Amino acid sequence: MSVETETRTMQAIVQRAYGAPEAVLTTGTLPRPVPKRDEVLVRVHASSLNFADVAMVTGRPALIRAVMGLRQPRRRVPGRDVAGVVESVGADVTDLRVGDEVVGEATGGTWAEFVAVPAKLLGGKPANLSFEQAATLPLAAGTALDCVAGVQPGQKVLVNGASGGVGSFAVQLATALGAEVTGVCSGRNVELVASLGADHVVDYERSDFTTGGTRYDLIIDLVGNRSLAAYRRALAPRGTLHLSGGGGGRIIGPMGRLAQALVVNLVVSQHLRPVFATPSRAKLDRVRELAESGVLSPAVERTYPLSDAPEALRRLVAEHARGKTVLTVAQES
Repeated sequence: MSVETETRTMQAIVQRAYGAPEAVLTTGTLPRPVPKRDEVLVRVHASSLNFADVAMVTGRPALIRAVMGLRQPRRRVPGRDVAGVVESVGADVTDLRVGDEVVGEATGGTWAEFVAVPAKLLGGKPANLSFEQAATLPLAAGTALDCVAGVQPGQKVLVNGASGGVGSFAVQLATALGAEVTGVCSGRNVELVASLGADHVVDYERSDFTTGGTRYDLIIDLVGNRSLAAYRRALAPRGTLHLSGGGGGRIIGPMGRLAQALVVNLVVSQHLRPVFATPSRAKLDRVRELAESGVLSPAVERTYPLSDAPEALRRLVAEHARGKTVLTVAQES
């Protein structure tokens, strides 16, 4: 293979169908993306896994196929989070330069050596974090920021799913805002959640927080394993429930619960609100500031080489989340 050809191709995780990760994901050689005028080509150093990636690979809930492709995914390379170095910039990009270290959230394609991302969805990498740590931030920490919106010092906040990607960041953020934080997780993750700053940790295998009598000003639900009525029992009379993912059937997934919450919200004094996190440069800048100041510290459980992406995703599905799982692509110099 000539040098010219080598520079125009890349290794990537390729998906040609929906299904179990080990059955539909393979390592392949693809053309290197060419950035559009408003895009940046990033040499990927690391990408973290999210449950959004699980949905896109498995095609479940089925509703996602209306967006991603009915019979097979339109985008051949999965992955959303990215941390890496700017390789080239489009003609209209003036605020990023070749060599800049960046993080961001793409619409897909980050499980590869290169990905083209709109410049507005990239921000600077926190200087105190490795690329592997930084790759955990865009989707999970950005969602956590929206989940803790409005938290005041002294309020009682409960995070259901506190040991996962979003949950681990939500615990840290709510603690930094001065809330009294309770984290709910499995028994094996109790020490992790306590180390993140939670004042109280509930092992859901031993106790049900919805029947314990404590009323919370804010419940952040990242799991969807309780009914809305159960969550409301644990809410203060004018408390807020933030719903972000989890639960639901194989067809419409969590959208059914979110729609139900919007209806119930019309007739009760409590506030039941879906959280639909959207990426932005401003949010990435805020996350960078929080990471560099020490408020946010990524909890990385495992790292895998890019070629082991099917196994990494399989384990994410099969096991209870514990912080973040990261794919490493380029090696840090």
